Amino acid sequence: MKSAVETLNPTRVRLTVEVPFEELKDSLDAAYKKINQQVTVKGFRKGKIPARVIDQRFGRGAVLEEAVNDALPKFYTEAVNEAELSVLGQPEVDITELKDGETLNFTAEVDIRPSLEIPDYSGIEVEVDAVEVSDEDIEKSVEQLRERFASTSPVERAAQDGDVITIDLEAKVDGEVLEDGVAEGVSYTIGSGELLDGIDDAVKGLEAGGEATFTSELKGGSAAGKEAEVTVKVTQVAARELPELDDDFAQLASEFDTLDELKGDSRKRLENMKQYDQATQAQERVLEKLLELVEVPVPEKLLEDEINTRKHNLEHHQLGQMGLDLAKYLEIQGKTEEEFETETREAAVKGIKTQFVLDELVKVEKLNVNQEELTEHLMRRAASSGMSPDQFAQAVVEGGQVPLLVGEVARGKALALVVEAATVKDTNGEVIDLDEEEEAEEATAETPEAETEAEAEEKPEA
Repeated sequence: MKSAVETLNPTRVRLTVEVPFEELKDSLDAAYKKINQQVTVKGFRKGKIPARVIDQRFGRGAVLEEAVNDALPKFYTEAVNEAELSVLGQPEVDITELKDGETLNFTAEVDIRPSLEIPDYSGIEVEVDAVEVSDEDIEKSVEQLRERFASTSPVERAAQDGDVITIDLEAKVDGEVLEDGVAEGVSYTIGSGELLDGIDDAVKGLEAGGEATFTSELKGGSAAGKEAEVTVKVTQVAARELPELDDDFAQLASEFDTLDELKGDSRKRLENMKQYDQATQAQERVLEKLLELVEVPVPEKLLEDEINTRKHNLEHHQLGQMGLDLAKYLEIQGKTEEEFETETREAAVKGIKTQFVLDELVKVEKLNVNQEELTEHLMRRAASSGMSPDQFAQAVVEGGQVPLLVGEVARGKALALVVEAATVKDTNGEVIDLDEEEEAEEATAETPEAETEAEAEEKPEA
């Protein structure tokens, strides 16, 4: 077999392959054997029909077609390996010449990973938010904890903001009560926004036994997205009572003896959260600076596949679970369809470029992933998926996704390396000393741009 590579553009090549006919022998034998098992000829036992009889009865062309279909993937793979190409997706194959007994010639056009030049990234400088926790932040945190320990008691008065009411609901669409549109004994906090639009105005001012009707768009159920006439009946009004902010509350709500100790712990937790946010912000901004330094051509077909995958996941998974369609989602977001298309394309481009650059860094810096790192990453992914580590690991192995997880961890290490080399300052001008490796790895594992669907395009070759 002889092959040659023609570069069509930085992300696409054409392979020209010439195969001497004798190299098709194994595939021809396999073709005759397969046809033997599929046909019957009077006077011959099944599977024992001579090749010349198959040629006479069914045509040599059928045998050649079967043999070529069997042989093409093998010769294509050999040509790819010989040229040391990193291909993306499936090739477009065209048989240019097939002469029985002489030769098989074909071409294959396929997208490839672009060749990248990683420049010196040690001079990257970024600015992040300073870690500052105010007294107001602490008061808000303690107040949220106080809300969790609030008690309720029935009152004989009209419902008002903050009250917890017990209600019965009935929803009608076009005058008909929905099968799943009736609910009794529902507990609702006025002003929480957890139920239907318009319910707060409807129930405020009602006492126990009071009833009101309002119109609202249903958020879920069999008539999600439709306008419904909703009747709400208040069966109980209860006032929420917050505990006093004192040492007794600190002992009730925490392991601390005094309110001052509780507030001190709140400050520490808020600082830790802001430090984590700061590390994540540093990672994101360093990544943006790194992408600015590298020219990354993006294969058009890979980009279109990535865009379509992102749209599909949004419409059929995320929005579907919320009972929304794309039009309603855009209305809520205040975006036009053109703005959505632009943002999706930009995110897809960034995702592909991120993967290409970080994968190149993994290769240049000779980064490896050990079993402990892979296990830690698997545990994090399992936790975020809501599965047990054993269940997640089994799903990964059965789905052949282990190489994808290894890639995620390796890219996290590559980004951590760049963050470590960068100069990170906060808005006060102070140089930030980050625990780059762990924080950048963990943040990268949860960053969509670092886990693009581009990997799925490489899965057949992987």
